[in-house]
Amino acid sequence: QVQLVESGGGSVQAGGSLRLSCEASRRVFNINAMGWYRQPPGKQRELVAAITSGGDTNYVDSVKGRFTISRDNTKTTFYLQMNSLRPEDTAVYYCNVRGTLRQYEYWGQGTLVTVSS
Repeated sequence: QVQLVESGGGSVQAGGSLRLSCEASRRVFNINAMGWYRQPPGKQRELVAAITSGGDTNYVDSVKGRFTISRDNTKTTFYLQMNSLRPEDTAVYYCNVRGTLRQYEYWGQGTLVTVSS
């Protein structure tokens, strides 16, 4: 089994930046995609950004041009660089690793990002 550990959350003012990290407790194989989800207060969880095993990336429209997902290919570690943060980015952010054919799916515990105006 794999445990995902998130870090980097916190409180910032609008326009600021944060970098979230997600690290697996051990090497993970047969990965289909890695991604970041978020759940704002009172709202449903949504996919924010994802990166596939082939290196393709996808972002929800509201973060395009501001957020960047990346990975360290030497480790099962990936990141979300968040720039030009807005109050509406406030949410609990969760990292996710999904295996090919949905053979497994791992989730982090969540890290809170709060953006004040």
